[in-house]
Amino acid sequence: MSGQITAYSDNPEVDRLVNELIGRVADKWTLLVIEALEEGGEQRFSALARAVPGISQKMLTQTLRQMERDGLVQRTVHPVVPPHVDYRLTDLGESLAAAFCGVWHWAEQNLQAVAAARAAYDARG
Repeated sequence: MSGQITAYSDNPEVDRLVNELIGRVADKWTLLVIEALEEGGEQRFSALARAVPGISQKMLTQTLRQMERDGLVQRTVHPVVPPHVDYRLTDLGESLAAAFCGVWHWAEQNLQAVAAARAAYDARG
């Protein structure tokens, strides 16, 4: 299995972007950083690290760099000593956050049903 999503577009570039973004956004850290920035607005690196429990400094740095490259996050460096860097979602990042917000709504609405299905499955095994 290749891990690629079946093409739904006549444009292979669109299909490639969808595959890349799903792979990236499905990454737990990217989703959690998006959530933290959506809920908390513009934040410094240290505040983001606190808002995303369990993420290492290295992983947060890598995640933010990739999100910045994709146009999802804007990084602002303030010319002070020591350097002050803020991160915020761009309009593109906010629109992606809105698209994935449905996952949280679905989870809230279906939490008990998923728990019951898992318990029933585990009881069979």
